[in-house]
Amino acid sequence: MQTHIWRCFGAFCCGIFWLRISMDRISDSDSEDAGSIPAGATKNRVSVRVRARFFLRSHSHPHTLTPLSVIINQPVMFDFEKLDVYKKAKLFNSSLREFIKNARLDSSTRDQLRRASFSVVLNLAEGSGRFTHPDRRNFYIVARSSIFECIAILDVLKDESIIDENMFQGFYNQADELSRILFAMIKNLR
Repeated sequence: MQTHIWRCFGAFCCGIFWLRISMDRISDSDSEDAGSIPAGATKNRVSVRVRARFFLRSHSHPHTLTPLSVIINQPVMFDFEKLDVYKKAKLFNSSLREFIKNARLDSSTRDQLRRASFSVVLNLAEGSGRFTHPDRRNFYIVARSSIFECIAILDVLKDESIIDENMFQGFYNQADELSRILFAMIKNLR
């Protein structure tokens, strides 16, 4: 037999702490070690398990309680993951990686283009974690410079007829959009 008791343990500024006590009455016949009970000992024993729950009260709906477990299970997003420029930089990086896989490039050009496109994404992420504006600005400047490096490599590849004009223009448009967004971000951090 199992009994559940929920008791309000206390209220805090942002939520309510509930305590659940589960009591299981286990008889001798249910126990694996029934033969090891000394003579004269009680025939029944009580197992007590305690489980705590914390509910957060919503500021917009104070009458609604949300279990903390629901909040904890939400995916955590870093600040840079919320940036549109970061998402666009990831798309730019993945499209360049796809191009690198299929194109016949020498190893140094392949490596340089791969590292430059990846540098855009990484510098955006690292810069968003900096606390001071000048420090953050420096990482965004490096990310923007890496975009210029990617376009310079692609321009040389276009001149060597390794990449056609349409594909180059697609990469160029993506890079131009990223560069403009980063320029605005850099300008705002002065």
